[in-house]
Amino acid sequence: MTRLCIGFEVHQPYRLNPGFRPGDYGGKSPEEAYFSGINKEILERVCRKCYNPATTLVLELLDQGFKCAFSLSGTLVEQLEKWEPETLGLFEEVARHKNAELLCQTYYHSVASLFDDPSEFEEQVRLHRQLMRDAFGVTPTVMENTEFLFNNAIAESAKRLGFKGIYTEGVERLLGWRSPNYVYSCRGINLLLRNYQLSDDIAFRFTNRQWPEWPLTADKYAAWLAATPGDYVNVFIDYETFGEHQWEDTGIFEFLRWLPRECKARGVEFAKPSEIASMQAVEALNVEETVSWADVEKDISAWLGNTMQHMAIKEVQRGQAFASDVKTWRYLQTSDHFYYMASKFGSCGDVHSYFSPEACTNIEAFDMYMRALSDYELRAAQKMKPKQVALELRCLPPEQAFRFRTPRAYTGFSAYSLDDFADLLNFVPEDSLQYHLSRDDYSVWVRDVLNDGKLAEEVAKCGNRIELLEVTDRRRKELWSRLKGAEAPERRREEVWSPSK
Repeated sequence: MTRLCIGFEVHQPYRLNPGFRPGDYGGKSPEEAYFSGINKEILERVCRKCYNPATTLVLELLDQGFKCAFSLSGTLVEQLEKWEPETLGLFEEVARHKNAELLCQTYYHSVASLFDDPSEFEEQVRLHRQLMRDAFGVTPTVMENTEFLFNNAIAESAKRLGFKGIYTEGVERLLGWRSPNYVYSCRGINLLLRNYQLSDDIAFRFTNRQWPEWPLTADKYAAWLAATPGDYVNVFIDYETFGEHQWEDTGIFEFLRWLPRECKARGVEFAKPSEIASMQAVEALNVEETVSWADVEKDISAWLGNTMQHMAIKEVQRGQAFASDVKTWRYLQTSDHFYYMASKFGSCGDVHSYFSPEACTNIEAFDMYMRALSDYELRAAQKMKPKQVALELRCLPPEQAFRFRTPRAYTGFSAYSLDDFADLLNFVPEDSLQYHLSRDDYSVWVRDVLNDGKLAEEVAKCGNRIELLEVTDRRRKELWSRLKGAEAPERRREEVWSPSK
């Protein structure tokens, strides 16, 4: 007998304000100025089209024996509390139902699990678990990391945090010949693997008239489930599939309404994640390469697929040193910001474009992000001691970044901080490096933008790559040492990032 474990991802980010410019707050607090007014409009629309009708229907189905799980991000719960409390009340009813289960994730739906140090990731999972207790009165025993990001290290974190199971993608390069329809383990914690083919049949192919199986009906889908070998089938999709991505007139709500009874008619039972996680694992897996549920690659390329994304994630990690306002720093870790920066094509590019707010390009998304992050660090640096050191180490807005060029074109490399500058000197082409040396561009930027006259004089004397690397690396290490030795701003955690880590 097949068991179906179905879960819903429910998340809304705080999207950034494309019109924000550093220092221009328009009469708002800086934090309010960073984020777009469209967030409220989008939430209201999604509540009207998806959350309210879908959750009302789910509550009816739960009473009839349907079982499911919800993963609600902390940023979504915050927005519901502010703007749609009645919708939050529906989710509270779900949380109280014996046939429903709430999952744990990172509070800010963040990329913190991609950081070098797992402590920030683990803290955000703790914050989310506490939110589930405070807002819904439940303590999750199973978690899913942001976008199903998973590897051995994430498994170890989940185990340390006391969870008995964690979700990830049932991708072929992880499983090989194995089926995703069994419970596996990794580093001592059980894995619930998503059957992405059956999940995507609902999430992406439901309205595709070119799909040979269109139209997808509840009876047809239930028959597929009944015929699927294995101990269970794990279907996990974005909750917005119902009414937002797939509109009501596609029949998506009727599909959901009829699915439980069609499953029952074919002997398919429903199970909650905690019930599946309690099963005996059939085999232990070694997951060295990070997997996710994003795009056809199902890896980290949705967030770390180009130099802009690498730069942004590296800078927000360094931003911990400036995190006197920890909450805003964590809002800036939300995965959506980096997803919008992706440079993908074909069907994956179409999906990224669909989710990108206000039709911005990936370059515009990156510039928008760096303006907000640089302003955040500037405000913090002005209150830190020694102030000049903090100001020199902070990240810069796009308008002040150093652009590495050749006599003919831009190389694609830009330095948004002294650290970036020192790192990129290892990689920029020789003709670009010599071009800027001949024009004395490096020393001018260091003097006029970083306001470091001492370093500018030393850079001006350099004649090659090795000399530049030596003086800039020595200077940044000296500055970080001084900043670490001074009184740090009050923040949640005391450890300060430095290049030596």
